[in-house]
Amino acid sequence: MGVHGWIILDKPLELGSTQAVSAVKRNLREAGYNMKLKGGIKVGHGGTLDPLASGILPIALGEATKLTGRMLDASKVYSFTVAFGTQTDTLDLEGAVVASSDMHPAAAAIAAVLPQFTGPIAQVPPAYSAIRIDGTRAYDRARAGEVVEMPTRDITVHDIALVDAVAGEGDACTHATFRAHVSKGTYIRSLARDIALTLGTVGHVTMLRREQAGPFGMDQAISLDLLNEIGKGAPLENILLPLEAGLVDIPALTLSPEQARAVRQGRVLTGQSHADGLYWARCGDMPVALMQIDGGSATVERGFNLYQDVAE
Repeated sequence: MGVHGWIILDKPLELGSTQAVSAVKRNLREAGYNMKLKGGIKVGHGGTLDPLASGILPIALGEATKLTGRMLDASKVYSFTVAFGTQTDTLDLEGAVVASSDMHPAAAAIAAVLPQFTGPIAQVPPAYSAIRIDGTRAYDRARAGEVVEMPTRDITVHDIALVDAVAGEGDACTHATFRAHVSKGTYIRSLARDIALTLGTVGHVTMLRREQAGPFGMDQAISLDLLNEIGKGAPLENILLPLEAGLVDIPALTLSPEQARAVRQGRVLTGQSHADGLYWARCGDMPVALMQIDGGSATVERGFNLYQDVAE
């Protein structure tokens, strides 16, 4: 059988997302799996996580790579710490200090401004980001010394809470830690910057950890050490989640074998009594396709080539 599914890596600090994918490929290769460009196992990640951030990085194998776009569009949950009093050009620990303030807010004041950052909001992404401006990455322009005007984008903060605040003198807080559930496209560094500015000071992110990405949480994540055991002979099934683990947030559509064959041929299924929306179609335990139902007709959005692995 082919290898299809998810490895949910608890990415450590200082490891880039591309490096994490390379680590998966290396371990699979050492375990004897075919990783050639043609005919080998496809590997991809479901959402970049910066080297200075840790936490959930979904890595897709085989047919699950067809779902990485859904992971990019999924909401995320982050914990992050803001240091008040200094702002850097990158809005995190990596950059140079560009602004400072003696003002340190009280915990009550921090909590009081959070409703302003809940719900749909407009956000200006960091200049040090991968967004393209006239065809060039913003961070390349910023590193070249350009003053980069970043376009405002609409994002949604579903929920944000103050988890902890570290007080210095009196009730003035030098650091605060938050937990936020945010939509795709949200930059936590920008959120931290704007919270600090609203409080009359400046700030930058000193800790960032992704705790959830779409349907995947920390309870499903493995360490880099556990991943490395695969290359030493540990069974891959010990850490591999099935393809459908990335689909638990949408309803399933059960197909008969005859319907499954029709779907694999790209045909439309009519007479569906289900509500309009996106479904993942299955035949028995086998995922067949992502399908959109509209007015009783189900059309294929993305097919999964898993039926070749089993006898029909």
